[in-house]
Amino acid sequence: MSRTAPAGTPLGDEFHLYDTTLRDGAQREGISYSVADKLAVARLLDELGVGFIEGGWPGAMPKDTEFFARAAKGELALKHAVLVAFGSTRRAGTTAAQDPQVRALLDSEAPVVTLVAKADLRHIERALRVDVDEACAMVSDTVSFLVGEGRRVFLDAEHFFDGYSYDRDTALRVLDAGANAGADVVVLCDTNGGQLPLGLAETVREVKDRTGFRLGIHCQDDTSCAVANSIAAVQAGATHVQCTANGYGERAGNADLFAVTGNLVAKLGMEVLPTGGAAELTRVSHALAEIANIAPDTHQAYVGSSAFAHKAGLHASAIKVDPLLYNHIDPASVGNGMRVLVTEMAGKASLELKGREFGVDLAGRPEALTSAVAKVKRLEAQGWSFEAADASLELLLRNEIGEDNGPAPFTLESYRVVLDHRADGEVISEATVKVHVSGERVIETAEGNGPVHALDAALRKALQPYLSWLDTVELADYKVRILPSHPGTDATTRVLLESSDGDREWTTVGVHPNIVEASWLAMCDALVHKHLRG
Repeated sequence: MSRTAPAGTPLGDEFHLYDTTLRDGAQREGISYSVADKLAVARLLDELGVGFIEGGWPGAMPKDTEFFARAAKGELALKHAVLVAFGSTRRAGTTAAQDPQVRALLDSEAPVVTLVAKADLRHIERALRVDVDEACAMVSDTVSFLVGEGRRVFLDAEHFFDGYSYDRDTALRVLDAGANAGADVVVLCDTNGGQLPLGLAETVREVKDRTGFRLGIHCQDDTSCAVANSIAAVQAGATHVQCTANGYGERAGNADLFAVTGNLVAKLGMEVLPTGGAAELTRVSHALAEIANIAPDTHQAYVGSSAFAHKAGLHASAIKVDPLLYNHIDPASVGNGMRVLVTEMAGKASLELKGREFGVDLAGRPEALTSAVAKVKRLEAQGWSFEAADASLELLLRNEIGEDNGPAPFTLESYRVVLDHRADGEVISEATVKVHVSGERVIETAEGNGPVHALDAALRKALQPYLSWLDTVELADYKVRILPSHPGTDATTRVLLESSDGDREWTTVGVHPNIVEASWLAMCDALVHKHLRG
């Protein structure tokens, strides 16, 4: 498609996918974007292909003012999206042209401005402390002024649904004031997030029939219905939907951009992204989570790592026949993938499918498959967890089929760990390992700040001259869980060890009543798996 639309009008203007991560999403507790972060977020959203990116509130927030200034100087070259500045209508008792906040919206050079206006009589009288006539004049004057200055204007009717329920005439008067002054879209906001889909859709349909205005929807997630409410509004006639990346936002958050977009594309068949854009949903979601410094939600619809993960053996049996029997869409269509989890619930089908992922053919080895299932179930009952430790599971399956993977990188003769609590309060751990590697017996000792650290250091010291790749392997994460089967200090310990060589990461597991031995088992699996995979 060639871009011939005027400034502020993206292609496919019949439907707006509008993102407000940089303004409403940034109100989430724990998120604080730098200006560089905001620019990076905007670039990713543009790569995805959203139609509008709300950059913030210039004039009210210094970082937002700087963001728009840097964007205007060429640091943000958008290919798909149009940049939007957010702000409020003029204050009471002045004019739009004289209001510094309104002037700041013009100074931002954003081609589109979204104005927020109270649409609830109680907010107008108690928060703004003006009458309805003045509130509507504030809307009308500001919209007409900005339109006269060449800006495209959207109006966010704040608290609309609550206001419509309380006094619908006032709520509709605010919409009239904006639309009649030239606002392209009036956005119905569920600001308190208290609506449910059926009631919200009924209101949207009623307002559309009564006014004929182009309607948008903005939903908060306080009832956990923001995505459902957004989709219901679209089905009721809204053609502009506001979302945030991963549902970030104040309180319980906003409608999740990725879930809303997934539903629009996969369920309603709407082309709201450029060709191929849906396949970027997972990548962009995770990249935006990294910028926000928030771990991706593994159970997030469409883009979560568990969104297409299957645990039950019954599911795996059906997936062997046809993956779509237990997947509502092809995971690849949103850039995700299907995973089969192996736990005590696993059956033969689960392990066979998992083996395929590893390149281990269990389909033609029924005895090995039966043995592997029994072993997994037995180990899981003892506290092992293979759904989070694919590397250990792969080694187990390869061992069950008797695969010759070449000589092990080392074999253990023995290890010993000593804890030294000194008079000055310093605690030092010392470990000694005796291993056989490349036909030689090697003994090494090392100190560490804990028994596991010392053991790891001693093992590395022993193996370093023989394994050229060892320097690339690092401990990425170490998790310990005390299992509830035995109370107190006699409890069984499970260790999950995540390793990395810079190119990939893999996780191994060890279980034992002794935490050092559990850690040793996980460490050994990690090195054996690296040796196997290279």
